[in-house]
Amino acid sequence: MSASTSNHPAGYSIEEGNAASRNAYGWSKKTFANRTGKPGEPAQDLDGGFSNEIRFGQERLGISSDGIGTKIEVAERLNKYDTLGYDLIAMTADDLIAAGFVPTNISNIIDVNHLDYDVVDEMMRGLHDAANFAQLAITGGEIAELGNRIGGWPGAKMNFNWCSTAIGVLHPSLAQPLSGKTAQAGHVVVALRSPSFRSNGYSLARKTLQRVFGDNWHDAPFGELGVKSYELGVENEQPDSEQLLPLNSKLPTPQTWGEAMLAPSLIYAPGVAALLDAGLPLHGVAHITGGGLADNFQRVLKNGLGAVLDNLFEPLPAMHRLCEIGNISAETAYLYWNMGTGMLIVTEEASAAAVVASLQTSGYDAQVAGHLTAESGVTLRVGAGELRYA
Repeated sequence: MSASTSNHPAGYSIEEGNAASRNAYGWSKKTFANRTGKPGEPAQDLDGGFSNEIRFGQERLGISSDGIGTKIEVAERLNKYDTLGYDLIAMTADDLIAAGFVPTNISNIIDVNHLDYDVVDEMMRGLHDAANFAQLAITGGEIAELGNRIGGWPGAKMNFNWCSTAIGVLHPSLAQPLSGKTAQAGHVVVALRSPSFRSNGYSLARKTLQRVFGDNWHDAPFGELGVKSYELGVENEQPDSEQLLPLNSKLPTPQTWGEAMLAPSLIYAPGVAALLDAGLPLHGVAHITGGGLADNFQRVLKNGLGAVLDNLFEPLPAMHRLCEIGNISAETAYLYWNMGTGMLIVTEEASAAAVVASLQTSGYDAQVAGHLTAESGVTLRVGAGELRYA
């Protein structure tokens, strides 16, 4: 069936969001001429991605900006802030590596209603841990007190928004950024598993949990799911504070819905950089964030190509359960959430096994998920059904 993007329960249209982004980028491109032939000249041909190239002589850098979004409210509810740095870095670092830029530096802005030293200290400690994981340097930032211009959960010590800009350098094995232009029908798609919602789709999730459990949904027991168990770690095991999100992507079983929704994002950049270090052929990489699998993957499907994805990772138990208790269709869930897959990589059939093996050696769960087709559109074969996105 074809997926429609109108009248969705999250309260907004993905089509409208994409249109607004295209319009904003259109205005931005009108400024590119200011740097033509000068240091900082932007690339003109990378439309559709979440990062762009800027040139300084022979040096080609990538730049990406993003934020954590409403996942912050979950941290406010749980009074736990040391995992958010993984989300912040994943949103920008993985956008960079998806275009072939190895992340190097990040700058961040924390806008608060009123300052709480301990909360900011916990946030920055987590950002430090995530930066060490991704081998980034945190080279700038700002904290701004904005009073009632910033809102959030009323029981929090501090309400805030947290955004960042990251830069990276084009991997030396690449002559140009990865954009999908070299992909061909018959190329193989490799999927990397996501152990969390990452930092997207929270509006729909929070509204569903609020409707089912009320104002204190974050304290509701995660409970018996009746679906495939986590099988990600030892029951009730607590992560080492120095290895908050280890490379093996295992997370402790959540006890409450708040813990399930706060599970941090896995940062894929080191694993993809290792593929490039090994000289494996990559023809496109899609970071699965807001807009789900098909919308994000279509950004790297050029020249009228499409894809059939028939071996995706199993959706997270929390996603299964939210669909059950919220009466959310598979069509809507795959439109808003990553459904257990955080990144898709296009490679050649002869290299697919080596790509999977390299990612697994780096500690990521990876598997061949499908192939590219000469016919446009993305087909997801999930369970006993099929979702078709034109």
